[in-house]
Amino acid sequence: MARALVLVIDSFGLGEAPDADKFGDVGANTFANLAEAFHHETGRKLDLPRLSAMGLVHAATMAGKKSPAVNGGVPQSGAFGYAAEISSGKDTPSGHWEMMGVPVLFDWGYFTNKAESFPSDLLAKIYQKTGIEGCLGNCHASGTTIIAELGEQHMQTGMPICYTSADSVFQVAAHEESFGLDNLNKYCEQVRELLTELNLNIGRVIARPFIGTCANDFERTGNRRDYSILPPAPTMLDKLVESGGKVISIGKIADIYAHQGISEGFKATGLTALIDTSIQQLSCQPDNSLIFTNLVNFDQDYGHRRDPVGYGKALEYLDERLEDIIQALHEDDFLVLTADHGCDPTWHGNDHTREYVPVIFYQKGLPAIDLGERDTFADIGATLADIFKISPLEYGKSFKQQLKAG
Repeated sequence: MARALVLVIDSFGLGEAPDADKFGDVGANTFANLAEAFHHETGRKLDLPRLSAMGLVHAATMAGKKSPAVNGGVPQSGAFGYAAEISSGKDTPSGHWEMMGVPVLFDWGYFTNKAESFPSDLLAKIYQKTGIEGCLGNCHASGTTIIAELGEQHMQTGMPICYTSADSVFQVAAHEESFGLDNLNKYCEQVRELLTELNLNIGRVIARPFIGTCANDFERTGNRRDYSILPPAPTMLDKLVESGGKVISIGKIADIYAHQGISEGFKATGLTALIDTSIQQLSCQPDNSLIFTNLVNFDQDYGHRRDPVGYGKALEYLDERLEDIIQALHEDDFLVLTADHGCDPTWHGNDHTREYVPVIFYQKGLPAIDLGERDTFADIGATLADIFKISPLEYGKSFKQQLKAG
C-alpha cells in the first residue's frame, strides 16, 4: 500500500486567485514576481530543473498568466496543476484544513486596529488570568521588527510582547531565558483558553520565543508553538488514522490541526532540518503512512520579510534536495508539493496574498499529466483519500483516475 510525503511550500502562490480583488491582492504573484526580482538583482534566472520537470513552471504560467523567469525544461514526470481556495481567509489554518478536506466557510475573528489592537477589556481579562499586569506592543507588527524594537524593554520589565497581523492571530513574543519558554507556553495556553471562552473565533495564539542580548542580536528560535482551534469537521488526517494508517507531522503541522489526526510529531528548525527529517521518516515509516511537512521558512523568513532573493535561493535549495527525496521514495510512494496561500515578497505590506497554489503529485515512472485548474485545495485531500482507500470527504474531487490513466 502506498505512502505519501506532502511538502507544503508555505506561502508559495502562483498568481492572483479569482477572488483576489476582495483581498486587495490583484496583481500578486509570489512565484513570478520573486523570480523577476531575483533575475533583476542577481543577473541570472532561477535554476529549478527538478521542479520544472515536475510541471511547476507550466502550472505557474497557466495560473498567473505570466511565465516565471526560470531556467528549466518542459514537464517530464508527475501530475501538475493549480488550485483556488474557497475558504474565507488567506491564512495558515484555512489553507491547511482545506487541503485536507475541511474548508473554512465561516469568518474568523480579527483584531483590525493597527494600534491598540487588543481591546482594553480583553487585556484586563488576560492580565487577571495570567497574573501578569501589562504587555508591550498591542499592535499590528512584523515579528522580527517588534522584537528588535521592544525586546530589550521586555527583558527589563518582564512584560510579554503581544501583537497581531491581518491574520486571525494573537502572537506573543518572549525571551526564552529571561522570561522562560515554559512560562511563554503557559501564558499562550491561558490566552488560548480565554479567547475560546469568549467565543472570539481567533484562529491561533502563537508563542514566538527568541534569544539574544540586545536588539542587534535578537533571534527567534525553533521552539515556536501554535495554539489552534480544532477544525470544524474531521479531516482526511482523522480518517486515515481511524482506518489504521499513520500521520507523521513534521514542523508545525500538528499545531495547525490542534494535534488532531496526528500519530507522531517531529519538530525541526530550518529548511535543511525539515527536509532531512522528512527523508528520515521516509526511511522508517510503514506502508499506509502520510508524512506531512510544513516548510515554514519560505513564509516567515522570505515572504513576510519581503526578501525575493532569499526566497529564490530557498527554492533552488529545495530543488536540489528533491533528488534526495526522490531517492528515498518507494516505487508506489507519492510526493505531493503544494502551498497554503501566497505571500508575494514584492507586494506592499507584509501580509499573505490571495493566490492559486501549486498542486503537484509525483511518483516514480509517472508521465507528465496536466491537471489544470482545480476549484479547491480540497482536491488534494480527496485524491489522497482515494489513494489510501478511505471514505471520501464532503469537499474536493479526486483526480486519482487521471494518475492511473497516465
